[in-house]
Amino acid sequence: MLTLPGQWDRRDVKKGEPNSIISSYNRNFTGRNDANPATHSFVTSPDLVVAMTIAGTLNFNPLVDELTDSNGKKFKLKEPSGQGLPTNGYDPGQDTYQAPPKDRSSVSVAVSPTSDRLQLLHPFDAWNGKDATDLPILIKAQGKTTTDHISMAGPWLKYRGHLDNISNNMLIGAINAENGEANKIKNNLTGGYDAVPAVARDYKKNGIKWVVVGDWNYGEGSSREHAALEPRHLGGLAIIVRSFARIVSCSASHRHA
Repeated sequence: MLTLPGQWDRRDVKKGEPNSIISSYNRNFTGRNDANPATHSFVTSPDLVVAMTIAGTLNFNPLVDELTDSNGKKFKLKEPSGQGLPTNGYDPGQDTYQAPPKDRSSVSVAVSPTSDRLQLLHPFDAWNGKDATDLPILIKAQGKTTTDHISMAGPWLKYRGHLDNISNNMLIGAINAENGEANKIKNNLTGGYDAVPAVARDYKKNGIKWVVVGDWNYGEGSSREHAALEPRHLGGLAIIVRSFARIVSCSASHRHA
């Protein structure tokens, strides 16, 4: 199977069925493209992706294999050619930025209180100046924990404007070091196991702040503010890891995780 960047409503392969896809996009995290953890996504050049898309199969070598046109005639694809950069440079485009008014006191944003896609943000409580002690560990994340583990993409993207709703995907892709499973952690209040967001919400409801313990390179991935906003929203006080990611794998120039 071949794919372009992004996610799609895939129906040709059942979830859990092993398969391979290729893409020219470097978002090849587990489950990123089709939400199937058994899909192996390999990154290759745009030229090769196009060639195999035309062929319709990964069992195709454009260097030696032939294709058949609508008239039954055999042909081979020509080697790709062209300039890597435009001769006259890139069009800078039109500057459409509108600066906000200097006095914003009269500006209001109307959002329906019943919307499940948009929600106004409210300031978080300021630090009270006191040290936090005896905090429970919500989850000890095993291994690499990217923004796709912290705030999974796919169908969740429709809630990007609603912090409370999208927080239901918080750390559901992270592997729990205790049991090697995703989205199954112990609730210290009940002794039972539940989804990560559910346990976090239970702690929050009972006024309990919590921390996350991670491994290395925490937060690698796209500059997704939700990877930082969701833990804070659900009562997280600190993320304790061996190292945080310093790279951004998309066009944005900042990150929040």
